[in-house]
Amino acid sequence: MTGVSPRIMPLAREDWSDEVKQALTEAFPLAAPRFFSTGPDALPVPSALTTMLHHPELAGKFLAYNSVLLTSPSLGARIRELVVLRVAYRCQSEYEWLQHAQLATRCGVTGDEIAAISKGISDSSWAPNEMVALTAADELLEDFVIADGSWTALTEYFDTQQCIELIFTVGTYVCLAMAFKSFVLPLDPALDAAAKTHPLPPLEQ
Repeated sequence: MTGVSPRIMPLAREDWSDEVKQALTEAFPLAAPRFFSTGPDALPVPSALTTMLHHPELAGKFLAYNSVLLTSPSLGARIRELVVLRVAYRCQSEYEWLQHAQLATRCGVTGDEIAAISKGISDSSWAPNEMVALTAADELLEDFVIADGSWTALTEYFDTQQCIELIFTVGTYVCLAMAFKSFVLPLDPALDAAAKTHPLPPLEQ
């Protein structure tokens, strides 16, 4: 969200306690040393993380769980990103949308496909498995349940583990969208750039 002060300021590096460092290590065992580094190999820590780290016990465990969806998805990265973008669009979470528009392009999602997310299943260009995944996501967002017919269609393309993961992906990113919007997260510099190429579309009435 731009032009509005954060409700919770991201936690400054000099205020990172041992608990915060432990949470980052728990969630990102490979990346954590670069988060802690002050040298040329240092990785910037997104404001989403440094805001959540005001509650290190929750953040560490939640981010470790979320890394399963991000680093080893049974759904496949492309399907995951299409679903997350649909959630971000429906929730109108700018931070989540821009973050995952960037991730989606690394997973083979084109700029035209990112733009088509706002049209949902009314866009006929989606592959059949993508169409049923987006349908399931919309039903979860609207009714909090996947309808019987949609479940049957889903199981034609996805196994049991993938169906479970799809539901948890939708729920997880709805939760994050609520948090990001309520925190009034400042955009990271990389997301400012993404806002110019993949701005969040307004909800279609």
